[in-house]
Amino acid sequence: MRCFKIDREIKRKLENENLKILEAWKIKSILMIDDDVELCALLGDYFQAEGFGFACAHSGDEGLDMLNEDRYGILILDVMLPGRDGFDILKEIRNTSLIPVIMLTAKGDHLDRVVGLEIGADDYICKPFDTRELSARVRAVLRRSGLSETTSQDILRVADLEMDLRSLSAKVGGQGVFLTNVEFRLLKALLSCAGRKISAEQLSINVLGHTLSPFDRSLSVHMSKLRRKLGPYPGGSERIKTLRGEGFIYVFPEKEA
Repeated sequence: MRCFKIDREIKRKLENENLKILEAWKIKSILMIDDDVELCALLGDYFQAEGFGFACAHSGDEGLDMLNEDRYGILILDVMLPGRDGFDILKEIRNTSLIPVIMLTAKGDHLDRVVGLEIGADDYICKPFDTRELSARVRAVLRRSGLSETTSQDILRVADLEMDLRSLSAKVGGQGVFLTNVEFRLLKALLSCAGRKISAEQLSINVLGHTLSPFDRSLSVHMSKLRRKLGPYPGGSERIKTLRGEGFIYVFPEKEA
């Protein structure tokens, strides 16, 4: 009887350990939605050799079904898909999921990049691309997503705004606000130094993972969306001020006279 109990305990521990391994593997698992079968096969071989799990869907609806059925750490999404395009698919994904998304866009198509960022993409890369650059961007987005990040301060609060860093959630006036991964990291950076200036260059490096270039509007796009989602303070004053040529500051509410 004693031996039987030990065997059951060992089996239970092994099952728990296998589940941990499976979950850890899925965090490093990539889903790609692209109708280019050869490109998917090429990238699948490359990322699997790099230690990632890799799955591919060749239409938007197929990709949505796979996202609903399993857990992935990041999504690579092509803009030009048969039927529903990548923008339409991303909008539907963002209704329910914060999965990091890298968009694949046509070379030099700046409008695609801006639209993708506005509806919730975390990064973009132009076709044709270097496989090593895509791999570097995947690793950078996963690193910045903060899914495994730990901190001694799990709650950030400024007036009526509250951020829970463990559940990756935010509330304004007690009401939940849906933020993308980039918007969440951007707000976290601003709240962490509330009342103090933070430069646009520093935000771009820490949140987006790259330095600013003269025509790069990605930070401005994300900041604009964040402002709209948070809204002003109840008294009407703005939460995030732009210091022209210097950066941004998350300000405290104005005191009533």
